[in-house]
Amino acid sequence: MKVKSITFWLFILMVFPVIAEELDLELNLKGRWLFEIGNLKVYAEPDYDDSDWESIIVPGNWEDRGFPGYDGYAWYRIHFNVPSNLADKTLYLQLGTVDDVDRVYLNGRFLNGSGGLPPKFHTAWDRKRCYLISNEMLRFEQENVLAIQVYDVEAEGGIRTGDIGIYSKPQHFRLTHMLSGNWQFKPGDNQEWALPDYDDQNWSALTVPGKWEHQGYPNLDGFAWYRKHTILPESMAGSRWILVLGRIDDVDQIYFNGIRIGQTGEFPERTDLFMKTGYNKLRVYSVPSALIRYGQMNVIAVRVYDIGSDGGIYEGPLGFIERKDYIRLKQYFK
Repeated sequence: MKVKSITFWLFILMVFPVIAEELDLELNLKGRWLFEIGNLKVYAEPDYDDSDWESIIVPGNWEDRGFPGYDGYAWYRIHFNVPSNLADKTLYLQLGTVDDVDRVYLNGRFLNGSGGLPPKFHTAWDRKRCYLISNEMLRFEQENVLAIQVYDVEAEGGIRTGDIGIYSKPQHFRLTHMLSGNWQFKPGDNQEWALPDYDDQNWSALTVPGKWEHQGYPNLDGFAWYRKHTILPESMAGSRWILVLGRIDDVDQIYFNGIRIGQTGEFPERTDLFMKTGYNKLRVYSVPSALIRYGQMNVIAVRVYDIGSDGGIYEGPLGFIERKDYIRLKQYFK
């Protein structure tokens, strides 16, 4: 039985009205979606032929929409266009509440998710979903496909409540060069992985920000590395830059073109020892100007240690901000 916590709902009442006030609706996605019970990976692909799927009204329990008594996996899909005037905005997908677990794919790429799928199931039925969208995932002035895998164990299931849509958030600051999207990823620990010329072509590609448990590594605890190859334009030369890397669970160590530039938390000398973490702290690191190769490829390597439960670069923003702007807007980087 799903029990509501009084403390939790008091928190929701205090926090989410504030969040709602900060977000502006850009695309309303409430209404008719396509729906299919079952679970095939191909359902996430943007070119999958869903013409014979049932239609369902979102939000609402699927039991009340013609699928009584169903527990297990189901998928939702919707096709929509994104106008080009949204390209310069920071966009979020709001899904309201989903019972119990969701995994969201945008144009075939993993976006985010909440809760844990079997065999390590844990529900997130009472958690409001609000996921940052990397603009590189969107097709402006073209058709986009949003596919959502949902898993329900009992009682009501589906995308249940909320103002479903794509929202923009008024920006207190703007990152000059964004780093969200695909990063290379590999479990384990090897200091050679910090080197800029290390060959990581055979590594997995993960969507950042996003928990690694939701992207094919459900049982991973301990060490893992991320790597990002990025060209910083010559127009950025002459300024001093701060690297913003979102929030990381639990401990991280940052290398820029092979040189360590910072760390948050303490790595364990032994895995059975308690250590200081900073999983809820926004990472901001000063990058020495001499390390940056303008107009050329730069490599950012992130060494991560996760104690347990969720792990990885799980929340944004990610990118570069000019040092003078960071100092002026420091209160927003907490």
